[in-house]
Amino acid sequence: MAKQIQQSFKRFEKKYLLTREQYDALLDGMRPYMKADQYGRYTICNIYYDTENFQLIRTSLESPVYKEKLRLRSYGVPGDDQKVFVEIKKKFDHVVYKRRTVMPCAEAVEYLAGRARPRTEDQICREIDWFLKSYRPEPRVFIAYDRSALAGIENGELRVTFDTNLRWRDQDLDLRRGDGGKLILPQDRILMEVKIPGTAPVWLGRLLSEAGVFPASFSKYGVCYRQNLLAQAVPNLRCGGSNGPVSCPSPSDKEAYFHA
Repeated sequence: MAKQIQQSFKRFEKKYLLTREQYDALLDGMRPYMKADQYGRYTICNIYYDTENFQLIRTSLESPVYKEKLRLRSYGVPGDDQKVFVEIKKKFDHVVYKRRTVMPCAEAVEYLAGRARPRTEDQICREIDWFLKSYRPEPRVFIAYDRSALAGIENGELRVTFDTNLRWRDQDLDLRRGDGGKLILPQDRILMEVKIPGTAPVWLGRLLSEAGVFPASFSKYGVCYRQNLLAQAVPNLRCGGSNGPVSCPSPSDKEAYFHA
């Protein structure tokens, strides 16, 4: 989408679940400080890669100091030759690090499946190679949402995004197969994310307080897993599997996830 593609990010991210009334109040209060970004409203599509027993998302939900995930992302529904992003997203000590490389969709699918090498390789590809070798992940779930975004007028690195119509599917796990799916959240709930390299401005904290909005521990993939994929994951909580060796869950692992 952008003329100049940013490949690396380091920032703090805070998430908030909003009602329609809170959204309207915040949007009105942000007008003196923020403006709509250049893209308007758009749809983001993701394929999340994980192991057979969902090791990556299970680890993430335990809130460790360090966690990581791999996803294939597009803006809109891509064709074979349309550019998509292969992304590794890591979080360490509350700081989010994102590394991504861009390539045609058909090429990305073959690369992540281990059937071909990218035509253009960079350092990020080598990091992805390590991830693929370590976890041997496969496409596990598709998640899409419609997004609008604001950027700070004085500080362009401050971004606030609003995601609606969060939806998922675990069939047709290919970005080229459309952006349809079942809802993850009710249609009247809005996920807001505040993304900033450092401390949030005072005016933003004041607006959040006045609207009665507080941070929420919310992972799109995590919520989708708990609501829709946990039942099929629990029988596979064992050592090994078609993806090769994986870390063995503790004896209380199944019980913990049944009651998550």
